[in-house]
Amino acid sequence: MSTIRFNLPTILTIGRIILIPFFIIITPESPLLGITIFLIASATDFLDGYFARRSKQITKFGILLDPIADKFLVISALILLVDMVRLSAWIAIVIIVREFVVTALRVVALSKNIVIPAKTGGKIKTVTQMVAIVLLLMPGGIGDFDFYDAGLILMYIALFLAIVSGVKYSISFWRQI
Repeated sequence: MSTIRFNLPTILTIGRIILIPFFIIITPESPLLGITIFLIASATDFLDGYFARRSKQITKFGILLDPIADKFLVISALILLVDMVRLSAWIAIVIIVREFVVTALRVVALSKNIVIPAKTGGKIKTVTQMVAIVLLLMPGGIGDFDFYDAGLILMYIALFLAIVSGVKYSISFWRQI
């Protein structure tokens, strides 16, 4: 596992970070275009990991940068949702604090050459957050199905998963350190 190598997975991760300002600027005026940008950025999260594993191009740099890019994207979306009055600030704060704590633990572990891979709970949390974000940004609904209400329910589930997976990650960290 090398430290820094600009391969396809790394380029996809950096691309996700580059898309964030466009997402932030465009979404308030054009939610559907913003959602499209968010979905493209979210897809790179799956693709970078897939290509890294498939081509055996897993690097320490990628292991560190990928979750940071994910957190930048999700945190940006949460702050944007609060600004658009689509999400309560306390929910965003709890999730953001969790993200910073897990990232800090990940950096400390990596500095000791310990890699703590993402757990299934964290992956489910990420997918739930991303779907909730899309639904919260969507205008209206279909029939009796209101996108906002569904998004809010999913965001509460994501909040619960964030807390549970954060606790599990912390326990895993302390066991390995």
